[in-house]
Amino acid sequence: MSSTAAAPDQPPRPVRFGILGCASIAHKLARAMLLAPGAAVAAVGSRSEEKARLFAADTGLDAARLHGTYEALLDDPDVDVVYIPLPTSFHVRWATAAAARGKHILLEKPTALCAADLDAILAACDAAGVQFMDSTMWMHHPRTTKMREIVDAKDAIGDIKMINSVFSFRADEDFLQNDIRVKPDLDALGALGDVGWYCIRAILWAVDYELPKTVIALREPVKNRAGVLLACGATLYWADGKTATFSCSFLTNLTMDITLVGTNGTLHVTDFVIPYEEKTAEFSVASKSNFAKLHIGWDPLPSKHVVTTELPQEALMVEELARLVKNIRDAGGKPEGKWPAITRKTQVVLDAVKTSIDKGSDPVEIAS
Repeated sequence: MSSTAAAPDQPPRPVRFGILGCASIAHKLARAMLLAPGAAVAAVGSRSEEKARLFAADTGLDAARLHGTYEALLDDPDVDVVYIPLPTSFHVRWATAAAARGKHILLEKPTALCAADLDAILAACDAAGVQFMDSTMWMHHPRTTKMREIVDAKDAIGDIKMINSVFSFRADEDFLQNDIRVKPDLDALGALGDVGWYCIRAILWAVDYELPKTVIALREPVKNRAGVLLACGATLYWADGKTATFSCSFLTNLTMDITLVGTNGTLHVTDFVIPYEEKTAEFSVASKSNFAKLHIGWDPLPSKHVVTTELPQEALMVEELARLVKNIRDAGGKPEGKWPAITRKTQVVLDAVKTSIDKGSDPVEIAS
């Protein structure tokens, strides 16, 4: 990795992204990279140059170099960061290869099939001194920051005691037969990895990433004929009595809920993964709630909070990663440890849920 900064009279060099694979989610990230200050798309790599060319044309990446193999993109000296939207089964191979070539990594979720695989990726990043971040976009929305402030201030919410999260969407027949997320050799975690990941992250976010003590999967998860999860859930238990429950599914209406219930108040979000609108996002807080006289209503009523943003959350994610990478590349800084730590905790809880499912909803203990 070059550590030469731009000359004083030159504009700062953008952080240059390479897109490894032309998955559908990569179209969204390509747009984010074009919108994000301090970022640029240097290259697109696919299994054929023709696929890379079609992707670049479709996403407006006219200046990007095209590579007909993944290896060629990793060998491109003008790429600082590799974005990897490949099926989960391929993450270890290509993320470790990218890190070994000194590339910083933006990895789609779920980041790995299990924590041991993720540890191999994080060890490779550590050894190479490169930044790792997963692509959980809602973490970077200013609404998330505002909700964190209200939760941490304690007055409105108090001590969190119960959390509930749901993420589902109604997949069509083509998805249920053909999408990589229902194929055991590509994305074996199914709905748990694709949508359950967000619920687990939301729960951990709410408790400031304190791992639960015990996880018990909800009974009767739905699987396809290949044994891949289409719908499931779990309850998480903490030593101090907090509980959280989540449900995730490919079989029910589009729903993206977080409910935090504390001693003083309740916080509700109904579009936490993808806000209803790109530039505004809401949440509500019911604090010190009581029954109105004669129990015919509430007093006080919940408050609505609206947070605006000029850039969509995925562009803010790219901007933040570019900032971290620029600090390493141009100022000799060190990788930020917060992001891999959050990823690993999410993966550990996901592993515990999967183990509980596989054991018929037996309790699974998580080592602190």
